Amino acid sequence: MLKVVEAPFPGHPDKMCDQIVEAIVDEYLRRDPLSRLDLQALGSHGMVMIGGVVDSRADFDASDLARRVYAKIGYTDGLEPFVNTERPTEDVARTIVQGGAQGTTVVHGYATKETREFMPRPVVFANALAKRVDDLRRTDPLFSWLKPDGKVQVAMDGEEIVGVTLIIEHDDVMEQAQVQSLLYDEVIVPICGTGEGMKILVNPSGKFTNGGFAAGVGVSGRKVLADSYGGLLPHGGASTAGKDPLKPARAGSYMARAVAKQLVSEGTANNVLVTIVYTAGMKEPTLLSVRGGDGTDLTDIVKKRFDFRPEAIVERLKLRQPWYEATSVFGQFGRPGVPWEDALE
Repeated sequence: MLKVVEAPFPGHPDKMCDQIVEAIVDEYLRRDPLSRLDLQALGSHGMVMIGGVVDSRADFDASDLARRVYAKIGYTDGLEPFVNTERPTEDVARTIVQGGAQGTTVVHGYATKETREFMPRPVVFANALAKRVDDLRRTDPLFSWLKPDGKVQVAMDGEEIVGVTLIIEHDDVMEQAQVQSLLYDEVIVPICGTGEGMKILVNPSGKFTNGGFAAGVGVSGRKVLADSYGGLLPHGGASTAGKDPLKPARAGSYMARAVAKQLVSEGTANNVLVTIVYTAGMKEPTLLSVRGGDGTDLTDIVKKRFDFRPEAIVERLKLRQPWYEATSVFGQFGRPGVPWEDALE
């Protein structure tokens, strides 16, 4: 069965918007861990619009932070942010006070024993390739010609990699043959090997010398498949980007992953899919389903062991800390150093 997964680079317009709103979430949480946030960003051609809902005691210059994130990604052409946020409406504020879920959301969490990251193999390869390119760009003078935008696509048939595509922004001084040769030797071979049947494409449409906001439009929350399981598993459609940790889209997604990984690591099943349905105003999930890869229903066992209320998840996983800008590229799952990847028991 053919499985294809993409991983965008930090300079991809959508990912820049994610990093900007997640950096703002982090800064609010540093200053006021009880901040309630629902932010989005749209960026294009020298500007970024940041809008949404903010309820916080914290006060800082979000425009300045957006500029710093943009520069840290690797662009030097400057950015003009516009920020327009308001406090929650009375209806939303009432739900918050009552402790109910802030939104009607379906979330899924998954884990598999096929890799040490407990993630599907194509996702692991795609994120590893994207991170390798970005690390070379930032640290290796030999690759100073790389720019921040681009994406990776990995195609696998069973356990065999059958295709790798790299779309990479670069300086105009580089010829295509140089770009292809260097990336093949230093990126593809170390991670994917030299499989005979592997089709490799590097910038197949030719030079890619202008990317990021200078070339396209980015919107936060649009790369939900790359952030999670690469489109290989169900996805409820809600993004975590720009949201405070109490939002079910964030708390529920992280808990679903943590529970799935816990069950697989214990040997309960070779792979596990957790599905949680939250309904606005309800403290408890309205539906919970936990299935092993062989179809075994694990729901009752899980209900007895774990608390899926957003407030309980936030406390258990320590989600009021500023984890989020750092996890807004190269996937949110299967990475070290975040609490939703730690053992629950």
